[in-house]
Amino acid sequence: MADKPIRADKATAVAELTESFRNAGATVLTEYRGLTVSQLTQLRRSLGKETSYTVAKNTLAKRAASDAGISGLDELFSGPTALTFVSGDVVEAAKGLRDFAKANPKLVIKGGVFEGKAISAAEVTKLADLESREVLLAKMAGAMKGSLSKAAALFQAPLAQTARLAAALADKREKEGAEAA
Repeated sequence: MADKPIRADKATAVAELTESFRNAGATVLTEYRGLTVSQLTQLRRSLGKETSYTVAKNTLAKRAASDAGISGLDELFSGPTALTFVSGDVVEAAKGLRDFAKANPKLVIKGGVFEGKAISAAEVTKLADLESREVLLAKMAGAMKGSLSKAAALFQAPLAQTARLAAALADKREKEGAEAA
């Protein structure tokens, strides 16, 4: 892309978008053609506070993505494009977009960026199908607790066996002492 000078207001918009691209854990591009303002407001609310939904001009968004070091999105910048910058839980944001798109078919998920790499719309859907971070952490904690309990029982087993052996030896000595007397 030839870098031609841009006006100050556009340069500011590009700088803000570039910063959003850099700070977001993920970015999802959507086409919103045919959605009403109230539907877009509803979408923004459903995505939560850690996710922003921004309508941007394709040329400015393309330049901002390039400035942020992101490649592979150029073909997605066609038609009316909105950018979903996710700072929080990427899975929850992807679920929110997927669910809203099911209820409002005019919202089309084009693709996006996750961990610095371009992803397709199908990959965004796969992200939405994952369990949330909290659920995965809870499952991991449960598995770790089970493993720790098994380890504790394993470490306690030799001590318990030693105690039983000592008690058996003491009983045997008592019997032998009683028989000798």
